[in-house]
Amino acid sequence: MTVARKEDIKRLAKEANVKYIRLGFTDLLGMIKNVEIPVSQLEKALDNKMMFDGSSIEGFVRIEESDMYLHPDLDTWTIFPWGGDFGKVAMLICDVYLADGVTPFPGDPRGILKRQLQAAKELGYTTMNVGPEPEFFLFKLDEKGEPTLDLNDNGGYFDFAPLDLGENCRRDIVLTLEKMGFEIEASHHEVAPGQHEIDFKYANALKAADEIQIFKLVVKTVARQHGLHATFMPKPLFGVAGSGMHCHQSLFSGEENVFYDESDELGLSATAKQYMAGLLHHARGFSAITNPLVNSYKRLVPGYEAPCYVAWSARNRSPLVRIPSSRGVSTRLEARSPDPSANPYLALAVMLAAGLDGIRNEMVCPPPTDRNIYVMSETEREEAGISTLPANLKEAVDALKNNPIIVEALGEHAILNFIEAKEIEWNMFRTQIHQWERDQYMVHY
Repeated sequence: MTVARKEDIKRLAKEANVKYIRLGFTDLLGMIKNVEIPVSQLEKALDNKMMFDGSSIEGFVRIEESDMYLHPDLDTWTIFPWGGDFGKVAMLICDVYLADGVTPFPGDPRGILKRQLQAAKELGYTTMNVGPEPEFFLFKLDEKGEPTLDLNDNGGYFDFAPLDLGENCRRDIVLTLEKMGFEIEASHHEVAPGQHEIDFKYANALKAADEIQIFKLVVKTVARQHGLHATFMPKPLFGVAGSGMHCHQSLFSGEENVFYDESDELGLSATAKQYMAGLLHHARGFSAITNPLVNSYKRLVPGYEAPCYVAWSARNRSPLVRIPSSRGVSTRLEARSPDPSANPYLALAVMLAAGLDGIRNEMVCPPPTDRNIYVMSETEREEAGISTLPANLKEAVDALKNNPIIVEALGEHAILNFIEAKEIEWNMFRTQIHQWERDQYMVHY
């Protein structure tokens, strides 16, 4: 829903019996946060006068500089379809501003994406369209309401009931999203038991990132109503495919898709190939952002359909970048490495920055890899110039530190706080003793 005027929002709130409004924003690690206000404070919020304590938010500011303001984006007005006798709850997604109320907070993930979109506009690209595909697992809850490792079904790719016992939950998620204005294109059971995917229509990058955050909130809420726990953890189970968030992306100049060239053998313009070359060139450098958890790298291994090699193809799904078959206005690139634990604003910002760097420097795209890379030997991959993504979070963070384009795209505040958080996470994992180690070594040694 597009709402351009404050009066419209106030009228819609009254008509829908909205009693509370969530002023939503996203922290550096991708967690959606909110300040909830009664409807009596709506006008104050619409006037950008709602303040919050930024020192309590991961990756924001220190306690001595904590006052920050939330500036709602009026186009994000959303009414949740659930509610009780107290009335409905609505949400406005906000940009974060410093204490003067006029200076955007440089560490706001949404603001970081907006800066990259402005950089694209300065090159003549008015729109970045993104079609995200976030996957998730459904697990049963125990008697205390805590998630277990018991799956809700034994289904596989595109299965339906009785194998896909998550079908009713997934259907309710779709219906809820549609009530909130999402245009759902498809929903289906994914490869692994208990794994699901719901695809919604592509949108401009900022809206797409907003929708990913709302989507996660709805999925978790509806799953809980069905006595289930939904998780966007990339690899919750050993031996099955993990959850990805493939990102289809294209650049437009006005109404023209600049990735399309009908005279090219593959229908790809020089701009598309340069953008793709930038994605491939910077893939290792942005992996810590698109795959930000220790657990993310348990997904990026051979054999489970997730890309771990830096290559592209229009024919197979093992490389990092795939070219879907649609052409004309639908011509796009599909980046297959991101996972749904990523902060969507930062993930889209760094991929756009990588692609724009490829365009600016007229990078040459390597030849496509149309073989199944998983069955190629190391020597064959080396001869083909195919490198690998980082093997773990430590390697990814090191690659991020050494990539000036991605560092610049994130900005000093975000990069320093992100690296600090991820180095702490890696050290906690590295020094922990895991059950696998006890099972392997306790008896024999």
